[in-house]
Amino acid sequence: MEQADWDAHRPAVFGAAYRILGTVAEAEDVTQEVWLRASAADLSDVRDLRSWLVTVAARASYNVLQSARVRRESYVGPWLPEPLLTGPDAAEQVLVDESVSTAMLVVMERLSPSERVALVLHDVFAFPFDRIAEVLGATPAAGRKLASRARAKVAAADGRPQASKAETERVLKAFKAAADRGDLAELVRLLHPEAVYVADGGGRATAARRPVVGAETIALLVARQIQIRRPDAFRVVEVNGRPALATYCAGALVWLDTVEIADGRIAEFRRLVNPEKLGHI
Repeated sequence: MEQADWDAHRPAVFGAAYRILGTVAEAEDVTQEVWLRASAADLSDVRDLRSWLVTVAARASYNVLQSARVRRESYVGPWLPEPLLTGPDAAEQVLVDESVSTAMLVVMERLSPSERVALVLHDVFAFPFDRIAEVLGATPAAGRKLASRARAKVAAADGRPQASKAETERVLKAFKAAADRGDLAELVRLLHPEAVYVADGGGRATAARRPVVGAETIALLVARQIQIRRPDAFRVVEVNGRPALATYCAGALVWLDTVEIADGRIAEFRRLVNPEKLGHI
């Protein structure tokens, strides 16, 4: 396979693996595996190279995901997807759409491995069900049923309209400014009364091990964290196609916040503090 062909299709290969796995490191490993296999294979009879490469990536990712499920069952505290840097700060081109958003990946974590693969291949890459069946070792009818069931689960869990990037960034900046000032009243105002805060420390950094609910409780928690860590820099970055707030102490990224906005207020607040998931940002 020519290098130019690989460069053209690599974003799709990585994109399929990342959507199925939810981690950058594992998706990079799968992408490298696909490259090595493609380099050693005779692809002269392959009519659709992109489809062939994504199929190989999906099979490898499916195998990884099945074993990863066992590891995640013993994960300390809530699990959040590993963030993917997108936008102008991204080191390379990444295939970005709504299916790669943090909110969608959180919902997809509730799917079975086979449901997740079927949904990604059909709804994102427009694979026919006979090809999906080959990846999963199932029948086309079973592949169709898996994708339909996964779609229904996602719709049931993610029915809130998504705020624009501009609105999300505006609320993030206002929240950061209020946190800097220690303005609890403003923090509460910016949070939905039934807002949910989820933190992922993975047992490697201090973080709440259960979701925290309620505007006042979350505001107090966030203000307290600012007092303890005393961060010296903040930056709005694009992660998974959406604005996120990166917080630094002495030049090191210590947490990354992503949010979902409803009626101009934060309804879901996700704070990633696991250093293993922040290292590549």
